[in-house]
Amino acid sequence: MAKDANKETPLMQQYYAIKAKYPGALLLFRVGDFYETFGEDAIKAAGILGITLTRRANGAATHIELAGFPHHSVDTYLPKLVRAGQRVAICDQLEDPKTTKTIVKRGVTELITPGVAHHDQILAQKSNNYLASLYFDKNQAGAAFADISTGEFMAAQGGIDYIGKLLQSFKPSEVIFPKSRSREFAEIYGSNFYTYALDEWPYAGDYASETLLKHFDVKSLKGFGIAHLPLAATAAGVALHYLNETEHRNLQHISSLSRIEEDRYMWLDRFTIRNLELVGSANENGKTLADVLDRTCSPMGARLLRRWIVMPLKEKKPVEERLEVVDFLLKDDTLREKLAQEIRQIGDLERLISKVGLQKVNPREVCQLQRALTAIETIKKACEATDNNALRIIAEQLNPCALMRERIARELSPEPPVLLAKGGVMADGVDEELDRLRKIAYGGKNYLLEIQKREAESTGIPSLKVAFNNVFGYYLEVTHVHKEKVPASWIRKQTLVNAERYITPELKDYEEQILGAEEKIMLIENRLYSELVQFLGSYINPVQLNARLVARADVLLCFAELALKNYYVRPVINTGSELDIKGGRHPVIEKNLPPGEEYITNDVLLDSENQQIIIITGPNMAGKSALLRQTGLIVLMAQMGCFVPAKEASIGLVDKIFTRVGASDNLSSGESTFMVEMNETASILNNISGRSLVLLDEIGRGTSTYDGISIAWAIAEFLHNQPHAKARTLFATHYHELNELTNSFSRIKNFNVSVKEVGNKVIFLRKLVPGGSEHSFGIHVAKMAGMPQKLISRASEILKRLEQERTGGEHIKDSIKKVQQQAYQLQMFSIDDPVLIKIRDLLNNLDVNTLTPVEALMKLDEIQRVLKA
Repeated sequence: MAKDANKETPLMQQYYAIKAKYPGALLLFRVGDFYETFGEDAIKAAGILGITLTRRANGAATHIELAGFPHHSVDTYLPKLVRAGQRVAICDQLEDPKTTKTIVKRGVTELITPGVAHHDQILAQKSNNYLASLYFDKNQAGAAFADISTGEFMAAQGGIDYIGKLLQSFKPSEVIFPKSRSREFAEIYGSNFYTYALDEWPYAGDYASETLLKHFDVKSLKGFGIAHLPLAATAAGVALHYLNETEHRNLQHISSLSRIEEDRYMWLDRFTIRNLELVGSANENGKTLADVLDRTCSPMGARLLRRWIVMPLKEKKPVEERLEVVDFLLKDDTLREKLAQEIRQIGDLERLISKVGLQKVNPREVCQLQRALTAIETIKKACEATDNNALRIIAEQLNPCALMRERIARELSPEPPVLLAKGGVMADGVDEELDRLRKIAYGGKNYLLEIQKREAESTGIPSLKVAFNNVFGYYLEVTHVHKEKVPASWIRKQTLVNAERYITPELKDYEEQILGAEEKIMLIENRLYSELVQFLGSYINPVQLNARLVARADVLLCFAELALKNYYVRPVINTGSELDIKGGRHPVIEKNLPPGEEYITNDVLLDSENQQIIIITGPNMAGKSALLRQTGLIVLMAQMGCFVPAKEASIGLVDKIFTRVGASDNLSSGESTFMVEMNETASILNNISGRSLVLLDEIGRGTSTYDGISIAWAIAEFLHNQPHAKARTLFATHYHELNELTNSFSRIKNFNVSVKEVGNKVIFLRKLVPGGSEHSFGIHVAKMAGMPQKLISRASEILKRLEQERTGGEHIKDSIKKVQQQAYQLQMFSIDDPVLIKIRDLLNNLDVNTLTPVEALMKLDEIQRVLKA
């Protein structure tokens, strides 16, 4: 809507000028003690925050919508706006209104977006808040992940699928990319991410790489390992550019850029991360692996644990190093308790030191920094005293930053306020002028008592009082009884019913000193605190290293606690192809069983020589899917460096885990359940290697029975016959026909999840045993789910007829036709009545075309006798 600047108030002219610089952002405009929103922003804010929407006059222009809240409530309202997907520009007053006679100067001091936030109220404590930056080129892409709240900054380059895997692993809160690639991004990665498209110019030429070189003050990107990755460098440079554009220019805590090495980590594609429910669940209130494993003592440890879960290692040495530390901690109760106690004292050191870099740290947080460093000194000593090499290496790298701690202890008050403006932040003895002014401002009570005592004695007025009010400051109060004794030099200011109030030159002089002292104290404290924060900024790198080391120790300590409490065992890691799990359990399901119910364990043996593919049949609800998932999770946990839920586990290192579990439509993209299933399966078959683990559940069920069997059969054949990629595979299916595969393929074996039939009931034993299964017991499951009895009985009949026809060699299609015809004929009968069932069978066996009238009458007589019986 066009605005007529001549008709608007100066305030609104200023508002529109600032708003024009931040299109698409909701502008919080500071007016006095309130943050106000106007126009469309006000309508949005009122809807999201539930605050009152009003209207105000805008000079001679039309009225405009208005919604606001007190400035001190910004921490309450800001998170709600950001979580609702709003980009929020905070516009503050840049000068004191008392110092200007014209409109107050204002400007945006910060632009907060879902991916660019450092406020505690917005951030989830146990999760990173990544901004992802993407840059495409044909079939390759570069990606950078920056967390402004922790200072982490990583970059990678690879195929489109690899970048998609990283997006699924890091779960960024916001993804930025060039505007020209908006459609391409949506087609490849879907619409589940919060995205923001940028103009093309930051991606052009050398702007992005020069931004990186300038920020890190280096001549080359070789030291970061991305000099040969131009797409990654461009993505990283644009990420820094975007942080600057959002008014975040104090970024010294983003002190390094690390390359995500594709060869170092196990491949978990986006389907696997979703299907195994590693860090998120599609089910409301569903428990994830991260929920079960997270027994960390610090937010830093919790965040690192989540990264280890989605990025397991695939090299033996680093996995063994982690397992060795866990084993060592498991055997030393005293050390575990000591480390846990000290790590809890540290808090979120990573985000704390980042606030120093952003220059947003408050006095109380600086005190916490001192406490954290004291705890780190204790951890350093405890780890130095151990016999474990990995813990001693951690101890060597820990830096308690003694000078930093000493300066904080010397200069900061022991219990400072959160807000610098409250005063009393700096300790006594730091600055002589500050101490002198404090005596004047806060030691005034004694001085006033001295004046009162002296004047009372010199005038002979025993009831004389010194007091203060906002109208004329400090004064002397004399009752009417003694007013004749008042000296001529006193100046009368106020007459009350039974007293008079006076001021003296001495009191006025003291008053000026006090008021002046308070302003000077504020200026000096601001200066001293700013100098302290600048000094702390020089320790960002060592403190960030401390935070990373403590997080590592925290996760390994967490693994030891899990092993102790959940009876996990140390897996044997080897470079062979054998995957041998004895007494395996599902780590999430076993923690959610009803009280008193034990988890039924299972053995799984896979290798590339004799038992490469296991076909698992068995009824619905028997636990086939749980068995597949638990195998994947045990392998993943082992390669994270965690002990595993099993009696024994020998893990031949896995480089990729692929899963095809469960059915889901992608109707928004026009894809059916079957299409999604085929896409996921195609991705598996095109990317497998000899060290992969493949978990397939119910392949082909999204299409007709014979199509499904054919596809499932062909997939099993394909996996078996790959000459250089004998991927270890668990294949759960309802198609019992696949049991025939073992007769033709030497490395395919049949197993089933056993059940026990007692009368008409089925007991699920949930035990994997050799051999195929012939029954699915789907009707029993339908009965358990509460289906109507008539439906259950009819389904049993149909199943019986189909099985009879099938054993007679008849085509299944013809059998189904017969059953359908029979259903039409019997709609008038209640299938619960055995008499009617008998009559129905008599009628079914009649051949009307050859029946004589006499035979028809005799048959009718027979039916009557059945009815009378």
